[in-house]
Order: sequence, then C-alpha cells, then structure tokens
Amino acid sequence: MTNLLVHALVEMQEADALEQARQMLDGGTDPIRILEACSAAMETVGARFERGEYFLPHLMMAGEMLKQISDTIKPLMREEKGGAGRGRVLIGTVKGDIHDIGKNIVIFLLEANGFEVRDIGIDQPPENFVEAIRDFQPRVVGMSGLLTLAFDSMRKTIKAVDDAGLRDRVRIMIGGGQVTEKVREYSGADAWGPDAVAGLRLAKQWTERG
Repeated sequence: MTNLLVHALVEMQEADALEQARQMLDGGTDPIRILEACSAAMETVGARFERGEYFLPHLMMAGEMLKQISDTIKPLMREEKGGAGRGRVLIGTVKGDIHDIGKNIVIFLLEANGFEVRDIGIDQPPENFVEAIRDFQPRVVGMSGLLTLAFDSMRKTIKAVDDAGLRDRVRIMIGGGQVTEKVREYSGADAWGPDAVAGLRLAKQWTERG
C-alpha cells in the first residue's frame, strides 16, 4: 500500500493519495511509514521538476497533498507532554532554491516531538540565517535544498555563520533529495540526513547531549 501512496502522490492523483493515506492509518500503519512514503514521493517530484518534466503548479499541488496528509497524521504523533521541551531548531531553504516540501516534513516531525521550530522560509540568503540564529538562539540549524545549485548556497551560508562568530553555538544539518556525505564535507555541515526521520534523529541526539 505504501507503493500505491507514493505512486498517487507522484502522479498528482490527489483523491487517491488521500484515500491511500486514510486506509493506511485505518489499517494501523505507523504514521512514520506514511511520512517516509511522502518523503520518497516528494524526492521524485523534485527530480522531475529539476529535469523540466514538472513545473511550479505540480510542486504546489504536491505540497497541498502533503499538508492534508500531515494534518491528518499530526494529532496521532504529538507527544503527550507537547510544548517545546526538547529545544529550539531553526530551519530554512537556502538561497536559490524554492522547495519547501522536504523542509515542511522535517518541521512537522520536529514539532510533533516537542521541539520549538522557527521556519525562515525558502530562498534565504546567508545573512538571513545569521540574523535568525542571533535572534532565535537555536541549538540546531537545518538547511534544506533540493536542487544541486543549493550546495554552493549551503557552503556560503555555513561560512557566513562561521564568520559571524556563531558556528560554535549551533550544530548544522543539511538535507535534500541529492545531498550526500560529499556534499556535507563540501558545505562544512556537521551532518546530513537522507530523509526527515534522520533529521529528527540528529536533532534529538544533539539536544540531548547539550
């Protein structure tokens, strides 16, 4: 059934995607598995966009489908304690990239697990990250980018954080459909995650260690 959900999302079959998600929840499927399927589907959507097979309306429709599924799942995942007990996470999509689907999945998981999250949005230049770190004082910073052109932006943003004297205050994770360990090394980030669940795991590790 997971494959059916991925197919429906990738092919922009909104009614089918929502029905598949509902059936999976009714059947007792772990909500995390549903989110992982959504993440996999959005990577394919992003790849088609980059190849010129999909366009902005497709991204917007995919984002709306994801929002509807997330709104259904979120009440089932929120910890009883709620609130923002785990710490603060700043997250945004770097300059030159307008994708926010993967970022939004990470935010959803973080908030459902008790983190206080500030989302600075898409296409954010390095100085905006620096300013937000100074103002919000997060323990963890997440930088998202789906397109390959985002890699240089990640590197420049992390350098700007370093130049501002803030690098030792935060742990930085990066993510996106084409991010790899080599991209992490190139950018100077502390870690990278292949999916949203990995981003949540990193945030938990870093905040628990203090």
